[in-house]
Amino acid sequence: MMTTKEKITAKDVQTLRQRTGAGMMESKKALEENNGDMEKAIEYLRTKGIAKAEKRVGKQTSEGVIGSYIHHNGKVGVMVEVNCETDFVARTDTFKELVRYIAEHIAAAAPMAVDKDQVPQDKVEKERRIFIEQVKTSGKPDHLIEKIVAGKIESYYKDVALVHQAWVREPKKSVGDLIKEASAKLGENIQVRRFVRFQMGED
Repeated sequence: MMTTKEKITAKDVQTLRQRTGAGMMESKKALEENNGDMEKAIEYLRTKGIAKAEKRVGKQTSEGVIGSYIHHNGKVGVMVEVNCETDFVARTDTFKELVRYIAEHIAAAAPMAVDKDQVPQDKVEKERRIFIEQVKTSGKPDHLIEKIVAGKIESYYKDVALVHQAWVREPKKSVGDLIKEASAKLGENIQVRRFVRFQMGED
């Protein structure tokens, strides 16, 4: 059994993902929290509800609804497409409530993209350059710069990527957590496919 986080390999993470259906970051964290013990990591994910909620990630999401939200001042509007596996689930109050919450959140938090990989790379690189200069001028040792900047980039994603943002109604959980909870409750894979946000006076 591994005893340090450093010994956890990409293969270990992939194996755990295949066995539980959990995401990459959740699988890596589960292994780190349990010193690389695969069985304990699986139990950890099940305890958190992540394995149950995410084991359907590979399932096709061809149903769903397009939800909308107009802020009371009439100056911000949102349309969002949220997908699920069946029309039955798409018509449930739980699913419709989730879509409404997501639309409201987008209006309030103005995310740039649904997930990390959809954030424009030029914007990420611009932030990276700024972070590097900030860390250098703060006097941090050179060997720590990369690690600190990586942490700042992750924080940036939490600011601009929808599923990583803190949910405006309950900031202790992310929008991704909100979606996973609904997925576990409804027993289907749920994904935000796309959204558009309009604000008066902005292109």
